[in-house]
Amino acid sequence: MKRLRFVAFFALLVLLASSIVQAATGPARTRLDAFAQGLHALSGNFSQTLTDPNGKTSKTSNGTLVLEAPHQFRWDTLAPYKQTIVADGSRVWLYDPDLEQVTVRRQDTEEAHSPLTVLTDLSQLDKEFHVVEQGEHDGLVWLRLTSNGKEPQFSYADLGFDANGLARMQFKDQLGATTDIRFSNWKRNPAIPPQDFNFTPPKGADVIGDLPELTTQPLKN
Repeated sequence: MKRLRFVAFFALLVLLASSIVQAATGPARTRLDAFAQGLHALSGNFSQTLTDPNGKTSKTSNGTLVLEAPHQFRWDTLAPYKQTIVADGSRVWLYDPDLEQVTVRRQDTEEAHSPLTVLTDLSQLDKEFHVVEQGEHDGLVWLRLTSNGKEPQFSYADLGFDANGLARMQFKDQLGATTDIRFSNWKRNPAIPPQDFNFTPPKGADVIGDLPELTTQPLKN
């Protein structure tokens, strides 16, 4: 379950980075294209609810996120539990304070079948995904992304836009669990301290994963 949650969060985060706060109208794809113009950084807040394949819904969690092109992000869950995910350009770290455990993966491994290319090059969108307009419902205009990869990590990701940008995302993984994320307080191109994307495992925490790869050079633009 820990591994599935790690992969799901990663796929969600990389999708977010292509949707920026900037007023736009029209169909969802038009809004997505407009929002991605001039992106290099993004910060905001989120609230998230997970529904398992049996229909059981978790408590809503909330926290903050920051992203910076082309390959860095930080996702901090603050309540009702704490959890941190940091992508530093060469690897992705997942820290669970309650378990005193850090999981690390090579970032390029996680990106192999994820929508990260949307972050840096919208021209890749139609190559990597089947993109379908979903019309308007729940007060938002929706766009569905389905991966063209042979072993996609998610069944689909629906992005919901209002006049101010990406407002909501609904994500279904391959086991049938659905994650619903709502966004607020977007800030376009804020100054993000470099240390936000540096992660050092806390003293005493168990570190597991691709440890031999920790010297991997950061991903190039």
